[in-house]
Amino acid sequence: MKNILLLLIIALGFTGMAFGQASGTVSVAGKQYPYIVDDCGDTLIVATLDDVSISTMREFKSREDYLRYRRYRRYAAKVYPYAVEAVKIFREVEYATQTMKDKQRRKYIKSLHKDLKREFTDPLKSLTKTQGMILIKMIERELDTPVYYLIKDLRNGLTATYWSTMGSLFGHDLKQGYIVRMDPILDAVLQDMDISYDLPDRKGVK
Repeated sequence: MKNILLLLIIALGFTGMAFGQASGTVSVAGKQYPYIVDDCGDTLIVATLDDVSISTMREFKSREDYLRYRRYRRYAAKVYPYAVEAVKIFREVEYATQTMKDKQRRKYIKSLHKDLKREFTDPLKSLTKTQGMILIKMIERELDTPVYYLIKDLRNGLTATYWSTMGSLFGHDLKQGYIVRMDPILDAVLQDMDISYDLPDRKGVK
C-alpha cells in the first residue's frame, strides 16, 4: 500500500512533554513529527511511513507446494541483492547512454562489463540452477523484458544468442521472459520482493 498517511497512536509520555498540550511537534529518533494530545492524555503522532507490502495468508494445494514456497523464499532472499544491483545498473546505464553515439555507448558498456565481471563472477557461479532461475525472473519481472533482449540491447545479438544457448542447457528460456501465473508459487514469492530503482534527481547535473 503506497503513500498512506497513518495516524500512529502511542500511549506514553515523551520527555519534556506535559499532558494537556493540544498540539505541537516532538522529536523521535532525531526527526520532528507533529502531534496532538487527546482528552485522555494520550499522545497521537502523525507520520508518513515508507511504502510497505501487505500480503494475505496463503493456502497451498499440498505440502509439497508449501515446501517449495518456503524454498523459493530462501532462494529469493539470497539473490535479492544481485537483482537489486542488476536493476540499478540497467536503469543507470539506460540513463547514462541515452545521448551517446553507438561507438561511445559500446565502449562505455564494455568498460562497465569488465568491472562487473570482476566483482560478481565468483558469487554468481555459486548459485544453484533454481537460484539462478529466480534471479532471472526477478529481473525480468521488474524490467518487463526477457533477459535475452536485455543482453542484446546492452551488448549485441551474438552475445545474447550465446547466453540463450547456455541457458537452454540448464532449462532456461531466456527469450521467454517473466509470465504471470505460469508459476503461481513463484508469483507469490516475487510479489513481496521490491527491487525497483528510481534514478536520483539529476536536475542541474551536466
